Amino acid sequence: MSHTYSAGQRAESTAALAMVNIDSADPARQARFYAAALGWEVTYSDDNYGMVEGDGVKIGFGKIEGFRPAQWPDEDGTKRFHLDLQVDDLDDATKSLCAIGATQPDFQPGDGRWRVLLDPDGQPFCLSPRPAATP
Repeated sequence: MSHTYSAGQRAESTAALAMVNIDSADPARQARFYAAALGWEVTYSDDNYGMVEGDGVKIGFGKIEGFRPAQWPDEDGTKRFHLDLQVDDLDDATKSLCAIGATQPDFQPGDGRWRVLLDPDGQPFCLSPRPAATP
């Protein structure tokens, strides 16, 4: 049986997303970085796995021997996914995140509407402005 849903229509679910797991060279470091970046809690950490939780969401980081992050810019089509983080101020957030281990690559698409950073494993993620609150 197939279903078609319009925008805003909620489907009866077959499953619920429990968490997102991300391959990593150093799971404990990644958990510390994202906990600090998001203001979340590291709920598990060892040499092979790290987990952060906050806002009802869990992100896990699993060690992969020989891990190679996606390249940025993605010239060879190897980028698998990326996280988008919303921030109040792109410049302030960039400075704060770089102070805890992110780096800012030279190539920045989007004409300043968003910013690409690399996490401590070298995996790209994006910063975008938080939407303005409506009255």
